[in-house]
Amino acid sequence: MSDFSGPTYTEAGKAFERDMDYIPDRLRAGEQPADALEGEYGADADAPVWPVEPGRYRLVAAKACPWANRSIIVRSLLGLEDVISLGLPGPTHDERSWTFDLDPGGVDPVLGIERLQEAFLNRDPDYAKGITVPAIVEVETKQVVTNDFPWITHDFFFEWRDHHRPDAPDLWPDECREEMEAVMKRVFTEVNNGVYRCGFAGSQEAYESAYERLFAALDWLEERLTDRRYLMGESITEADVRLFTTLARFDPVYHGHFKCNRNKLSEMPALWGYARDLFQTPGFGESIDFEQIKAHYYVVHTDINPTGIVPLGPDTAGWLTPHGRG
Repeated sequence: MSDFSGPTYTEAGKAFERDMDYIPDRLRAGEQPADALEGEYGADADAPVWPVEPGRYRLVAAKACPWANRSIIVRSLLGLEDVISLGLPGPTHDERSWTFDLDPGGVDPVLGIERLQEAFLNRDPDYAKGITVPAIVEVETKQVVTNDFPWITHDFFFEWRDHHRPDAPDLWPDECREEMEAVMKRVFTEVNNGVYRCGFAGSQEAYESAYERLFAALDWLEERLTDRRYLMGESITEADVRLFTTLARFDPVYHGHFKCNRNKLSEMPALWGYARDLFQTPGFGESIDFEQIKAHYYVVHTDINPTGIVPLGPDTAGWLTPHGRG
């Protein structure tokens, strides 16, 4: 049993609503107008802009967190490892913030801080919003630049093009951009966020509504992926990255911990094959640490799992079995 005392996530009698109020700053390569991102929410046209500059920034992204996991995958797919360093907080945190307990002495070796909170307070000593990952931190000043997670991966692709590896995938193909944004919007609202609406529901009614919405979307995805390798066809896009991080956590966490238990991911043939296909693709599987994922959810969410007991299962060996796709 853990004695970890963490924040609460449910509110009695209410449905879960995600707070999307992040630091809106952008990393941009030039003065061109901001690209529209319709998949999740619009940009702040007046947000401060920071220059793209190799070595200037550090991505802080915990492997346990699905939103941060996206940025780790995209950084790897695009070959940005040598221009944006990576800091990895441990899987658990309290009300104050993520900590660097995986590093020697519990200190990030580049930023020299123990808590991500320090970078936020360096930017604004009165900062009172959530301390979240992923976050981009300026190395020299040790201050956070942005934690606006959809824009971080978007800008890794569009604004850091000059630093991509030569064979980097086209994660935002022009020919299917409009459809991809619609797909990503449904994935975000109904799946990425849908599992949280189930897990953090404050009433039976809110939970049942969230449950029905989630599995309606998963059934739609199961059908969509029956006759195509990836969400947008034969090539990996940002849409696949965004769906994958939820699927990787489904059976180890969401099925039991969040009560998303109509069926397991491994019982949906197309989605399970698709998830294994991505997992076995360089850049994806190595970003997944199932033990950290389970520790994060089962230890941090003390209002849902007050004992702090972390389950031993499920067996994750199936992720490496042949997927039969492509």
